[in-house]
Amino acid sequence: MTNSTIKDRQQQLKESLIANGFKAAALNPGPDLTYFTGLDFHLMERPIIGIFPAEGTPVLILPELEQQKLSELDYNIRAFFYTEDQSGWQTVMNNALTEAGLKSGKLGVIPHRLRLLELKYLEEASPALDIVSAQPIISSLRMVKGDHEIELMQEASRIAECALTATLSAIKPGVTEKEIASKLVGRLLHHGSDPDLPFFPIVAFGPNSANPHAVPTTRELTSGDLVLIDWGANIEGYYSDITRTFAMGDIHPELEQIAEFVRKANAAGRSAVKAGVTASSVDQAARKVIEEAGYGEFFIHRTGHGLGREAHEEPYISQYNKTILKPGMTFTIEPGIYLPSRGGVRIEDDVVVTEDGCKSLTHQPRELIQLIFEE
Repeated sequence: MTNSTIKDRQQQLKESLIANGFKAAALNPGPDLTYFTGLDFHLMERPIIGIFPAEGTPVLILPELEQQKLSELDYNIRAFFYTEDQSGWQTVMNNALTEAGLKSGKLGVIPHRLRLLELKYLEEASPALDIVSAQPIISSLRMVKGDHEIELMQEASRIAECALTATLSAIKPGVTEKEIASKLVGRLLHHGSDPDLPFFPIVAFGPNSANPHAVPTTRELTSGDLVLIDWGANIEGYYSDITRTFAMGDIHPELEQIAEFVRKANAAGRSAVKAGVTASSVDQAARKVIEEAGYGEFFIHRTGHGLGREAHEEPYISQYNKTILKPGMTFTIEPGIYLPSRGGVRIEDDVVVTEDGCKSLTHQPRELIQLIFEE
């Protein structure tokens, strides 16, 4: 990420804050703060806040142990450092907000990220501030990806697919979900993923595959099981998120049938994507296939979610989301059918919106592949 990119993003944020009547935005460690600074900090017992005024220079409030991260910045930022003596932390916060000109007005925050720890310091420093959600503003800037962001996500998809291909030979009767998940993690790292994966892989056998967010267990694979694998890679903070479903030997005909319905729903969802349509229309296109097949009650989640610096971000591909899709938006298409106590099928692809359709960043076969074990 170049300093020029950071400056452009900060300028876009300023313009959006002004247009929406905000005095500033306050962001704590996470994908938003990294997006606007190029700096990575993790949540810990010490407060960290980035203040982005609508007018003026951004301000960072940091423990002094983080000073080195600012040593090579090529853009203006005002840093306020505090020591391990907690009695002085509020004074540093007060000075930082004064520098940012924040004594009153509307301060935007991200509700699902800002902790009570940082909130209390902000409220004590400037009691007259109106602290409200800036989620729509931040999301609107991050939803449309630039060329380099898409290139990183494409590479994350390639690495994830290579890792799964290298893992498939280990899937055989008697192995456990945990064993395959751990092997897949190793392959992801071996093929080039950064270690901070978007999530620990979901590996679910047989009845467990009917749980969309299953956690790998010690369940052993048996012939006749569905094998659902949901996994992703990370390249420079940008993620992939893919799901494929396999069959261990011969499976029940109905399970084969629902796999074909899900494949068709996935194709319908991808075909519905283009600039100018709503997120809800994409969900409806995929959902219609499953409903007409008689399995609507077993498609129990939205069709997809935004993807980028987070495994789940906007836009959400839900029947209730009227967001208009724009070129550069990236998200998943992942319809599923889940039959309780029997098994489930999900097929998930990562796509980017183009003017007249979408480009899939994922390319592995979507058909149900039968895994054959030869002793």
